[in-house]
Formats: sequence, structure tokens, C-alpha cells
Amino acid sequence: MCGIVGILGTKPVAIDIVDALRRLEYRGYDSAGIATVENGLLDRRRAEGKLRNLETRLMSEPLKGHVGIGHTRWATHGRPTEVNAHPHMTDKVSVVHNGIIENYRDLKEDLTAKGHIFQTETDTEVVVHLITDEMRQGRKPVEATQRALGMLRGAFALAIIFAGEDNLMIGARQGSPLAIGHGQGEMYLGSDAIALAPFTDTITYLEEGDWCVMTRTSVQIFDRDNRAVERPSIKSVASSLLVDKGNYRHFMLKEIHEQPEVISHTLGNYIDMAAGCVKFPSMGIDLAGVTRVTISACGTAYYAGVVAKYWIEKYARVPVEIDIASEFRYREVPLAPGGLSVFVSQSGETADTLEALRYCKRNGQIIAAVVNVRTSTIAREANAVLPTLAGPEIGVASTKAFTSQLSVLACLAIAIGRARGTIDAAKEQELVKALTELPRHVATMLHDESFYEGLAHEISKARDVLYLGRGVNYPIAMEGALKLKEISYIHAEGYAAGELKHGPIALIDENVPVIVVAPEDDLFDKTVSNMQEVAARGGQIVLISDAPKEKAGCRLLAHIKMPKAHPFTNPLLYAVPVQLLAYHTAVFMGTDVDQPRNLAKSVTVE
Repeated sequence: MCGIVGILGTKPVAIDIVDALRRLEYRGYDSAGIATVENGLLDRRRAEGKLRNLETRLMSEPLKGHVGIGHTRWATHGRPTEVNAHPHMTDKVSVVHNGIIENYRDLKEDLTAKGHIFQTETDTEVVVHLITDEMRQGRKPVEATQRALGMLRGAFALAIIFAGEDNLMIGARQGSPLAIGHGQGEMYLGSDAIALAPFTDTITYLEEGDWCVMTRTSVQIFDRDNRAVERPSIKSVASSLLVDKGNYRHFMLKEIHEQPEVISHTLGNYIDMAAGCVKFPSMGIDLAGVTRVTISACGTAYYAGVVAKYWIEKYARVPVEIDIASEFRYREVPLAPGGLSVFVSQSGETADTLEALRYCKRNGQIIAAVVNVRTSTIAREANAVLPTLAGPEIGVASTKAFTSQLSVLACLAIAIGRARGTIDAAKEQELVKALTELPRHVATMLHDESFYEGLAHEISKARDVLYLGRGVNYPIAMEGALKLKEISYIHAEGYAAGELKHGPIALIDENVPVIVVAPEDDLFDKTVSNMQEVAARGGQIVLISDAPKEKAGCRLLAHIKMPKAHPFTNPLLYAVPVQLLAYHTAVFMGTDVDQPRNLAKSVTVE
């Protein structure tokens, strides 16, 4: 969430900062700004809305400083206005901030009593005034910042510059990611290595509680106890991952179409294709001895975890506990030492998921992280990293990350089942073969989308849409509903089909489309009876199934014909049509598909 860029350069930095911020647009934002030091004075430009508004402002009012910080803001405290946009500053200091300062009200009250005047509705402004207050007492920038950091409580990443200091920048990280980029006579700060990729491939990630003092030729890093520490520098591959939309209208569509390749690459990391078996990495735990699995995640990743619960319980015969990460740690779940806890996050920086991980770690769990960013905080704090090979996902609504997460979790289910002896070699080969067929099936489905374009016109007329599924396909119904409301802003809900008569059926009339995810499996006939109940009340049914439409036994608004596949892999396969339906509906309605309102790609605050 939000984006930070800082540059200690040898020429004016404003344009480079804007270009770097553009690479962070996928995180979601509602305003942007830049501050620089020029002739010893701080100056800034801010704009509400997209980066192009900031660029327009800079064309008429350029900034020429050689040291600067920039920010794309996603509002947490205060409205998305220019006044609330970062950077915030006084005559002495300017700050950009990701995260939340939890004790800002108390700090603001104390500072106001000292005569400080606040201009914004944000929590971030207290950081500026804290440092300014310390400097007014005669302390130099580094000491003043150190003292101010000690007063902050919450999750934050900060980049700070100072009046009169054209060769100094301070960064700090507590709960939100921040990376240092090492250049030739220049230094950089960024909340994402992708933002720094055009400038350097040498990155140092600050660890939890770290803060750093940077000049153009040096960096000193201190831990939360203010002790000087060394952190390793690594060669980042982010420069090779910079992407554009290519021939696609939106990043989301491009990422949907990348799924055959992404699924193939991810499966290739966990499957011995020649032997037809899973080649799972050592996780520091005897999978044969696993007696309980705990899974936690947020949003789309949570639905991937729900699918995994069905898989692991069916094939490995191990009970699985799953909960939304934002609720999990507050339940004070009793956990037997030595259990396996799995955390799923595209970014690896999701705040709620990270805190759930830490709760499990404190309770003696073995931690496995299913992440798309191997250098992320969740990955670094896990015992074992199970990477998805999705590449950067720019669209806020997750697509290829979801199916790659499912690919990893499917392999995990097989690995536990094989280790425990609940599936034999023949069954393993059967399931692996089904997985290896997936890229082909998905590619076939993506060959022609004209049907979805026509159906989207009908769905766009609705105010409410219901999604139904049974068994392992129930989470896909929930994911389909999430996708539709995320990017089209149509209210949608996903339900277990068997729950229809327990409340949702009251909503059914001729104006409510009902999307039914129903492969022709053991539960198909039960789902058909639910569809007939919908049809009897005038509901408009869209059936997503590999069964002939005649088997529905009722009138359909549309039938999305699916290829025949193994029931094990149907959740991955059926994720694609619900993605396409949401995408084309949003396009027809003219919404901002890649950056839907109020949403951020990576939620790094609770």
C-alpha cells in the first residue's frame, strides 16, 4: 500500500522520482507528491489523483533539487486531498510515510500543547513535528530523528530529508517494507525493489525495526536498539521484471492470459514431470508426522487457502484450521508445538498475515510461506518458502497470483498425502498428470473471449449478483464474487449452494443473476436442484460447467462450457471464467480495471 521513493542524486531528481513512482502504481493510490532540497530550502509539489496530475504540476513549477523524496498515497487517515498528500513538511524537515502511526493522537495533543500547528488530517504529520521539535531544541537531524522514532508506535516505513542538508536522507522501517538501493555516487530508498530497478540492481532490505542514515556514498544501518548493524546486499532481479501491458488493454487482462505460462512455471518448480511425482522441498518438518495444518491469509489468498483445506483434508486426511488473518491472531488459537502453519500472500508484506505468522511462530509452529516475492518480510520470517512464480502482478485484482498459489498448495496437499501414505504412487501420478494438463486447458479457454463480452452486457445491468458453488468449488464462487465487486463495483456474494435455502434465496428475482460454478462431479446433481429452485423464482442463471446445458434442467441465461478435467484441478480451471466475467463486465461499465477505487495491491497496515 502506498509507495516511497527517495534519491540522493547528482542531478535534479524530481523526474526520476516520478518515473520510479509510476512503477509503484500497482499498489494503489489516490494522491502523489515530491519534496526536494534546493539551495538549502525544502520545497514540494503535490497533486490529488493520478501521477499525471503531479507531472503537469512539475512542468509548470519544476523542482531542481538533487536530493528528494516522493510518495503515492492510499488514504488511511484523512481524505484523499492535496493537503493530506505526502510529503509533509515544516521549514526543517520533510517526510513520506507508509503505514499507520497508532499513537498519533497522543503525540499530536502533546505537540499542539507545545505550539505546533497542524495543517492536515493525517497521522504522518506528527512525525514531521516530532523531528522538528527535537531540532528546535538544538539536536542535529540524525539525533532528532532517532529520538522521534523511539516515540512512534505502529507500522511504518519512512523517508526523511532536511533543510540545509543536501547530502543526507534517513529511512526507517517498522512493519512496512523499505529497501536501500546502492548506486555509483548516488543512493536510493524505495518501498519496492521494482521502483529502484532503473537505477541499481544492488539492494539492501531493512529488517524489522531498522533505520538508516544515507549519504551519496555511504549508508549506516541501526537496529531498533540503535546499535550499528550490517545487512546483506543482494543482486535484485527486479530490473528484468519490469512490465508493460504489451498488446493488452489492461494489466489485468494480460495477467489473466499469462496464467498458462505461470501455472506451468510454478508446477515445474514442484513436480518431477518425468517421474510424475511431486518434488517438494525440505520444510524442516516430517510431513509424515503432520497431524494438523493451520492456514491463514487475506482476500483472494484466503480463498486459495480454503481450497487447500478441501485438498489436504481429502487427500492427506489431516484436519486443517483456516481463518482470515485479520481475525486469526485475536482468537488466541491454541496450537500444539510442531504443527505446520501455512501463510499465503502475493506480496509477502500483508500486515495481518504477517502478524498471524508471528503469533504461530511464538507458539512453536513450523512456518511455510506461499509468496510471490522471495525477499519479502513473510518469506524472510518463515522456516520454509514455497514461492509462486507469477512474476509481478500489476493489476490490483489478483488473477495469476491466485492460480499460482493454488498450484503450490495442490502440490503441498499431494506431498503431505504421499508422506502420510494416504495416497499411493499411482494416485500421486494421477493427480500430477491432472495438474500438468492445466496449462493446456487454460490456454484453450483463453482462445476466444467474445462470449464473455456479450454476457458482460447482461451482468452490468444488475445491482446484485449471487455466486454458488459446492465442495471445493465453493471458494471459487466466493472468489468470483470478490472479483466482480472489486472491479465493477456491483454488489456480489458467494455462497455454498446448499445454504441457498437458509437465507440467500430471499434475494432471488428476475433482476438477480446467479452464477453457478458446477463441474459435473459427485455434487453436480445436488447443485442442479439448487439451480432449479433459483429458476422457479425467476433468477437468471449463468452455469459454468463441463456438463451439457441440458443437464441443468432449467432455463439458463448463459452456459459457459468448460473443458473436461480431473475434479482435483477444477478450482484452478474454474477460476479463469470468473476472472474473465468480472473483467469484461468492468470494461463494459468503464471502471478503472487495474486500479479500482479504494483498493490497494498490498495491504501493509491492519
